[in-house]
Amino acid sequence: MNANVVERISVIVVAADSGDDLLRCVDSVMQSSVPLELIVCDNNSADGSIEALQLQHASDSRLRIVRNNANLGFGAACNRAAAIATGDVLLILNPDCVVEPETMSRLRSILDGDPGIGLVGATIVDKDGHYEPASRRRDPLLRRALMTKSGLAAFERNSQSFDGANIARLQSLPIEDVDAVSGALMMMRKEVFDRIGGFDEGYFLHCEDLDLCRRVRDAGARVVCANDIRVVHAKGTSSRSRPIFVARHKHRGMWRWFNKFDPAARNPFLRALVWCGLWTHFALSLPRYLWARQR
Repeated sequence: MNANVVERISVIVVAADSGDDLLRCVDSVMQSSVPLELIVCDNNSADGSIEALQLQHASDSRLRIVRNNANLGFGAACNRAAAIATGDVLLILNPDCVVEPETMSRLRSILDGDPGIGLVGATIVDKDGHYEPASRRRDPLLRRALMTKSGLAAFERNSQSFDGANIARLQSLPIEDVDAVSGALMMMRKEVFDRIGGFDEGYFLHCEDLDLCRRVRDAGARVVCANDIRVVHAKGTSSRSRPIFVARHKHRGMWRWFNKFDPAARNPFLRALVWCGLWTHFALSLPRYLWARQR
């Protein structure tokens, strides 16, 4: 182990006008039963949440706040926090998530129990306890997208949908190998994070979690979901006020992932088809985004 790294969890939270959810997230982290440090990397918030956080936890030496002079994007902010992290394990956590006191110790025990596991996520649920499908995902290959649109995906083996049958199966399968987990919560060894180069900063917002999980797997490590560990995710506090901004970067992220990893991207015709499809979808969705912003 690096001399500057100690056995504890470095929790990384990227904030961007995250409001009261950030305070609730930090409070839940600080009640954890494991040794930790919490690094809040702030992307130039102007809503007073960082000042409130500093006031509320002024006496807690476990909290470190990094203030950026601009919105660097999610992955870039995570990388800056990871660069100063002193724990041997990193936990990437969204500011609108709440963890239970034992959540991190349970996740760490999974990571420590199998050296072949490179990254572990959890079952993400909303405030009402409903499963988020993004908890456990497959690589978003064009072939799979076409199968889903055509209805053929229902006949695939190992379907990862959240229908009744699969939810029942998950309850009897505590740990499951998956292509990717939700970026709302991801735990991994700092050594693995550093070895693969951290997040790809070419993504600004969305799909960088898919990219990270893919590169962990490409490095020969497993990505798993702890199906019996639940984490509540309020979902997109800072994003709701900027739906067009978020949607644009989500489509950009999808395009970047396609070009990096999908074999279909090697075909010029399919590349053009996907590019047109992505941005046509974005354009057609603009009225809905505008309506959401006005609300």
